[in-house]
Amino acid sequence: MPSTQLSLIDTLIVNADRALRTLAAGSDMTSERASPARSLNEADLSEAERRKSAALMRVNHTGEVCAQALYQGQALTAKLPDVRVEMEKAAEEEIDHLVWCQERIDALGSHTSYLNPLWYGLSFAIGAGAGLVSDKVSLGFVAATEDQVCKHLQDHLQELPEQDVRSRAVVGQMLEDEARHADMALNAGGYNFPTPVKGLMTLVSKVMTTTSYRI
Repeated sequence: MPSTQLSLIDTLIVNADRALRTLAAGSDMTSERASPARSLNEADLSEAERRKSAALMRVNHTGEVCAQALYQGQALTAKLPDVRVEMEKAAEEEIDHLVWCQERIDALGSHTSYLNPLWYGLSFAIGAGAGLVSDKVSLGFVAATEDQVCKHLQDHLQELPEQDVRSRAVVGQMLEDEARHADMALNAGGYNFPTPVKGLMTLVSKVMTTTSYRI
């Protein structure tokens, strides 16, 4: 049976629903995979350690909010059906990370970033814009973005308290998944962005991580 082709209005409604669920704390989103943290015991963290872990996981959560928006924007404007499917599949896989981070933040008694709606809107616009240029640029943007995410996750593994094994397990699995997403985007024909472009992306990413850490 052929797949149903959604109209533009239906597609916009689906994207609006995804945005609301992504941004709503305690939403009904569920992960396909159980969080790597669930099988581990909660560590006895000091107040300072708890705050640091929560702030780092808040940054990671914001990164996943941006990933959802980026992939949804790209899927909306992708020209080739197979690329559109890949973008939608990637967004579904990133839901696992979003839910895992939300669970960790809740367990640490903290909150997600109040700036998430802003970052979602900007990321959606960037993703849609990249898709309008070409699928090659869109996939290249995915690869470059995932590279940035991997660097942040590697830094967070160094910064998280050693005894916070639950947060470290989540970040470790996220790092493995994001590296795979970057490779898949390039292998699918993504453009390998030049160093100056990646440098600009690093600056933008720095603003996002710094503000999300504190707000």
